[in-house]
Amino acid sequence: MRLFPVFYSLGRRLWPHHPALLAGLWVLVQVVFLRQFRGPHFANDSARYLEYATAIAERGYFEPGHNLRYVLYPLFQSIWLGLGWGWWGIIGGQLAVSALATRSVYQGTRRLAGGSQLAAALTAFLFIAWPDIQRFNVFLLTESLFTSLVALSYGAFSRMRDGRPRDWLWLVLVLLLTALARPNGFLVGLAAGLAGLDALRRQPNRRPWRAALLLVALLSPLLWRGLNHQLATYHLIDTYQRGELIFRYQLWAVHQAQPLSLPPPGTGPVMRVLYFAVHNPTYFGRLLLGKLFVFVSYLKPHYSLAHRVTGVLVLWPAYWLAALAARKRKIWRPARVFLSAVFILQTIIVMLTVDDWDVRFLAPVLLVVFALATLEVTTRWLTATSSPRRSGLLIVARG
Repeated sequence: MRLFPVFYSLGRRLWPHHPALLAGLWVLVQVVFLRQFRGPHFANDSARYLEYATAIAERGYFEPGHNLRYVLYPLFQSIWLGLGWGWWGIIGGQLAVSALATRSVYQGTRRLAGGSQLAAALTAFLFIAWPDIQRFNVFLLTESLFTSLVALSYGAFSRMRDGRPRDWLWLVLVLLLTALARPNGFLVGLAAGLAGLDALRRQPNRRPWRAALLLVALLSPLLWRGLNHQLATYHLIDTYQRGELIFRYQLWAVHQAQPLSLPPPGTGPVMRVLYFAVHNPTYFGRLLLGKLFVFVSYLKPHYSLAHRVTGVLVLWPAYWLAALAARKRKIWRPARVFLSAVFILQTIIVMLTVDDWDVRFLAPVLLVVFALATLEVTTRWLTATSSPRRSGLLIVARG
């Protein structure tokens, strides 16, 4: 008990300097991972991105096929390769974008929290301190750029509450870049669209809502074709047949009790998935539930006990707090819809495809969980400590 006044006094002294402390923590984390991986880290898929980037830098050649679905990242790499800065230039660029994204996380949360610096600082701290987010900054993979673009999209969307024309342009640009970074990047734009549709639905004038529905109906053939195009180079039925919950990992797999009914040859990618689901409902349902558990639980088989325990102690409560925040009326509704949709859509995509051995598919969307959880915690805390005498530090934190 005697230590509390000491920590309280220290907290009050340090709080005015919390932006500098967060910046220092971010730098320290990057240095730690650069040292751990001894500079730029060449991982499993790095070769194909670098080959694509080299072709763009040297010949301006954009390879068709599967790699085109990740076109932004090789293009990003080609800038630094073209300048002759090599792998260190790529990592430096990723770190620069990550720094901007971290700033966007802080500012976006502060807008949604009614100006609370406490909420902004907590969200930024979790974004910086969670190792499975920041370590990808030194990897020659798409995860760093994609995660940063999700964070920038979050910050840009938070501006829409009092959006000016330039804010709308910035949001559209960031959403477009996010869609080009990975095949599933469209989910962030889709989440923003769902938030917009929900906002229109709640307006007294129903005409914009009806016009938006008509536009979606008119664009549905194009959207269907785009989805088929994105799935064309993936062999999803093969992974379903193998019962994989984690790609190429058979120790955790669903085993079929009877022969599976497979789609006929020539069926389109989306229809193949629908056919498989309809004709093998029990087996398909077990696959979905298994992938859901693997994706959100953080209990990956290759992780250490300490890694798993950290995930359970931090992420599981964060999921619960985020779910509460998604229903809290004090938080701007479009932001709640947007953040919830980003996580739900990513979860659905992983359930319909297959998870990876690490958390490279979860890490880019952990931000939305942290943001919602932090908004829930700080909203409760600010309500419970509304008395000025009981909230000396909070008065400072509200800025």
